Amino acid sequence: MNELSFIDSLFNDMMGNTPSVMYSANAPRVDVKEEDNAYTLEMELPGRTEKDVNIELDHDNLTIASKTEETKESKEDKKDKKSKYILKERRCTSFERRFSLPADVDAESIKANFKNGILTINMAKKAIAAPKHIAIEAC
Repeated sequence: MNELSFIDSLFNDMMGNTPSVMYSANAPRVDVKEEDNAYTLEMELPGRTEKDVNIELDHDNLTIASKTEETKESKEDKKDKKSKYILKERRCTSFERRFSLPADVDAESIKANFKNGILTINMAKKAIAAPKHIAIEAC
C-alpha cells in the first residue's frame, strides 16, 4: 500500500465507503502524517482519558473506539435538590474508527500515548531491504 492508497483508505473511512467503518458526526477527526521512517496518527478526544479509549490491531486494521456513559444521577445532582434537568443529551457518547494500515507499517513497534485530550499513535515503518548483488557462478 502506498501513500495514495493510505489516504484513500482514510477518505473512504470518513465517507463511510468501507462496510466495516462506523462513522458519524460525533466521530473524532484524525490527522495522519508520514515521515521517512514512520506514520503518526493524531486524534482529538476532548473530555476523554486513556481509560476511555480502546485501540486494537487485527492484521492490518487499526480500530480506535470509545464509549463513555454517565451514571443516572451524579453525587452533585443528589446534593442539588433545588434543580432538575429538563433536557440532558450528554449521557452517553461512543465512536469507532477503523483504518487499513499500509503494508510497510511495523505492527510490533506501534505505540500510543494520550496527553491533553490528544491521542497520538506512532507507527514505525519496516526497514527496507537494501538491494543485494547476486554474483553469477561459473559452471
